[in-house]
Amino acid sequence: MKNISSISDILVLEELGHAESSIYPIFFTLLFLYITLLISNFGVLSIIIVEKSLHQPMYLLFCNLSVNDVIGNTILVPHLLFDMVSNNRLISYNNCVTQAFFGHTYGSASHSILIIMAIDRYVAICNPLRYSAIMTAKAVVTLSVSAWAVPAVFVGILVGLSARLSRCRSLIQNFYCDNASLFKLSCEDVTVNNIYGLFYTVVLLSSSMGTIAATYIRIAVTCWTKKNAELNSKAIQTCASHLVLYLITLLTVYILVIMQRFPDNPFLRKFISILFVLVPAHLNPVIYGLHTKHLRLKILQLVGRKITHS
Repeated sequence: MKNISSISDILVLEELGHAESSIYPIFFTLLFLYITLLISNFGVLSIIIVEKSLHQPMYLLFCNLSVNDVIGNTILVPHLLFDMVSNNRLISYNNCVTQAFFGHTYGSASHSILIIMAIDRYVAICNPLRYSAIMTAKAVVTLSVSAWAVPAVFVGILVGLSARLSRCRSLIQNFYCDNASLFKLSCEDVTVNNIYGLFYTVVLLSSSMGTIAATYIRIAVTCWTKKNAELNSKAIQTCASHLVLYLITLLTVYILVIMQRFPDNPFLRKFISILFVLVPAHLNPVIYGLHTKHLRLKILQLVGRKITHS
């Protein structure tokens, strides 16, 4: 008997749900946001790479966040824009699995990268004399690889559990591919998928919030006990931007979960979910660039040079 999974290797994505008259305003809004996202993130990456004075663990670890934002949005936005103008909502099953894998890895890596950045700030403020000895080039590479590898392994299992299922449907119940839309293609029992998905979500959020809370409590205690004005100023300058980025990431997760409770307005739910992928990726380089003194000065110097030459 022919395997049901071979019924169709071409899947149909759900429509965004926008009115026909609003297609071009939405298209150009998303295109503008995507282009500015690339410019801002690649701009900060270029400055950090070119300026040797910024070759410090804090900035090198932040590069992971910019790279992750670019990858995560590139997986989603160009395909969505193409579908909007071509009215072609078809995607191959293999491409759908790939999009789901990278999409979930992007979301998970956002948390793991912020975790390693928090560890760096903890060492810098609580163990300043040993900072250079602890945060070596090897340590930075190890933290960076871990921030990508751990989510990739967990997400690989998550998506793999869905990919193993036979398929009896070809309609993706979303405008992009994610793990839930993949296992909904099957008529088999997906209890294992639901249990592992819940387990992974709990592990991701609890480890993320737990690590961030523990490091900031320790930093706050250190600043309080030492009562050093210079140390407090350093903590505020470097930790404020990181904390804002983390709160934006958490807010994004909770807003997306809340929006799932409003099925009666599918377009609003879907459009907000797109914005909550694009907007944080815009804010990350801006917030980190403006609130981190050394990086801010380098950006202003570069802008000043451009204005002077022009």
